[in-house]
Amino acid sequence: MPRILGIDHGTVRIGLALSDELELVANPLKTLAASPQAVAEIARLVREKHVARIVIGLPLHMSGRRGSASDRVEKFADLLGKALTHEVPIEFVDERLSSVTAEQALKRSGQKVDAKSGVVDQIAAVVILQDYLNTQRGPEGFLLPETEFDMPWIEENKERRR
Repeated sequence: MPRILGIDHGTVRIGLALSDELELVANPLKTLAASPQAVAEIARLVREKHVARIVIGLPLHMSGRRGSASDRVEKFADLLGKALTHEVPIEFVDERLSSVTAEQALKRSGQKVDAKSGVVDQIAAVVILQDYLNTQRGPEGFLLPETEFDMPWIEENKERRR
């Protein structure tokens, strides 16, 4: 089954996250050093993990404006696209505050936040990918229907129990 790869591209490390096969949940995958070899490693993972789409966090200023970091990420995406053996769509998503959200999530879970470990980069990739997955599901997401009227199987089960 195809999966979606989420990428948090930084100047030092690149965090990777991978969706489950149903494209519902993002999971941390690994952290790579931001080096020329990273593109080849990601291309290998795309083949190995049957990735059908790549989502890369695009760093924007808080005002929403693009900057030099956005240009750097777009150049990386271009290199990655050229390194892939088959065409895989690459999408950019707003990643503002993804690293902050990742650090807060780690702190809440009682994990030590060590930027050098690369865990924050993986969790930032999870945040980017999970936001994308949630957006794809729409505003209803996994919400259950609000009334029994919206769940006909409940009425059917009541009839059977009588």
